[in-house]
Amino acid sequence: MIITVKLFALAGLALVVVLLIGIFLDIKDFDKTKGGYEPPYIGVTGEPVDWDSMDLTSTGLVKRGHVINVLVDGTTGMISFEIFKRKIDWRIFSDRALVVHKPRDAFIRLGFKPQF
Repeated sequence: MIITVKLFALAGLALVVVLLIGIFLDIKDFDKTKGGYEPPYIGVTGEPVDWDSMDLTSTGLVKRGHVINVLVDGTTGMISFEIFKRKIDWRIFSDRALVVHKPRDAFIRLGFKPQF
């Protein structure tokens, strides 16, 4: 009995660790840039967000991950996470994100009217 409980506890712990690693990797995959955190946001390295690689929805774009989906509203600029069919609003675009990733241009090109 004790061995069974320990096996289930170990399996549960392993599942939680794998989920946390998946969440970390999904979020890290969305923004692959570093540096340029202070105005005028120069010295940025890495690749800006590839808006064209995301799936288009009626409200914006979604980057599908292994564990979570990152949703971006094309009108408000709200970035949300979807995990297990639950949507969690996180934040709107920062000034750095507007300069480095140019979401406004991407959403205008896709037919949205961004208010951010």
